[in-house]
Amino acid sequence: MAKKSVSIVIPNYNGEKLLATYLPFTFTAIENAEVAYEVIVVDDCSTDRSVEFIKEHYPQIKLLVNAKNAGFSFTCNQGINAAQHDLVLLLNSDVKLTPDYFEHQFKYFDADDTFGVMGRIIDIEGDHIQDAARMPKFNGLKLKTDYFYYTDAVDDRLYTFYLSGANALIDTTKLKAIGGFYELFSPFYCEDMELSIRAWKLGWKCYYEHQSVCRHQVSATTKDFQKPKWIKSIYYRNRFYMHALHLNGLALLAWYIQITIIDLLPKLLVGQFWIWKSYKELFKNKDLINQYRHRLKTLVDGHDSNRSVFNVVDELTQSVKGKSLTRFKP
Repeated sequence: MAKKSVSIVIPNYNGEKLLATYLPFTFTAIENAEVAYEVIVVDDCSTDRSVEFIKEHYPQIKLLVNAKNAGFSFTCNQGINAAQHDLVLLLNSDVKLTPDYFEHQFKYFDADDTFGVMGRIIDIEGDHIQDAARMPKFNGLKLKTDYFYYTDAVDDRLYTFYLSGANALIDTTKLKAIGGFYELFSPFYCEDMELSIRAWKLGWKCYYEHQSVCRHQVSATTKDFQKPKWIKSIYYRNRFYMHALHLNGLALLAWYIQITIIDLLPKLLVGQFWIWKSYKELFKNKDLINQYRHRLKTLVDGHDSNRSVFNVVDELTQSVKGKSLTRFKP
């Protein structure tokens, strides 16, 4: 196993208290890894003292500040573009790394087709698992997580449908080649799933390492945003965008029919009118979606790939057959 240098990219919005709490653990983990590293904090126009805090207490951090508030994807992409090391760790400001976090992850990058690996995410206190390997499934033509899973077998490598944007260690060259996050998903939600689907379509692998553990302060980075209905509308809109990007032909047409009958109409009938904004923006931004579809087609054609999202789901489903796993629902 060859260790690799690491660029740690942390997007930040009004996270002064989170940075003060969790940055020391980040530095401990990366220093324990005994590799060359850099820490990049990208501030998305915070209104607290985040920028001043970094300058005063962590002058060794590479600090980037957005000219305007632009959301998670854009903010992460600034850090990705600035990264100079072999691997990029995408890390939320509300994540506490354990001292040996990197120890079990470098081995995955001995394989040429590894895109990235994520660790086990547990509560900030206790051992409740928030996130593990994810197995996808289709409900009709709606793609969702079927269940989380893991194994205690140390040498057994598990795929995950997608890498959590909260703690994903990714090959820098591949991450830049793939175009980073699609900023279509601003301000947040679903961009990490879509990024990983892109990687899988190119034949690159996403892994889950159960022995690498980090703690996550639930909803710490989104709790200060607008009302829950607004957050729901963004979540559904971005799920719509993801399907509109990765389904084609008759499957795409059938999906449009399905979401109209299954998602839109029932919610409107019970007064959940926020769904209308999600649905309307799907059609309002059709030209923008088509621009990203063209980018995606150019990417997969350039890698001589004809893999569909259905192929990806089938590969992950087949990969766990015969394995002794612990499974639980999200």
